[in-house]
Amino acid sequence: MLGCGLLIGRMEGWKVIDTLYFTFVTGLTIGYGDLTPSHSLSRVLAIVIGFAGIIMTGLVAAVAVQALRATDIDTPDE
Repeated sequence: MLGCGLLIGRMEGWKVIDTLYFTFVTGLTIGYGDLTPSHSLSRVLAIVIGFAGIIMTGLVAAVAVQALRATDIDTPDE
C-alpha cells in the first residue's frame, strides 16, 4: 500500500506528507476527497490501495476475533 501511495505521490507531484496522508485515508477507506489523483494510473493505484485496505481491515478483525475466542476457551466456566 505504501509503495502504491508513494508512486501516486510522485506521479501527482505531491509532498511526501501529503502522499502518506492520502495513502492512510484511502487505505482505511475514509476518503475525505481533499486529495484526488488526476492521472488514470494514479486512480487505478488508489483503487488497489482501497481494496488492500478492505482486506487488511478484514484480516485484523479476523485475528482479533480468533484471539478473543482463544481467550474465552482458555478460561474455565464458573
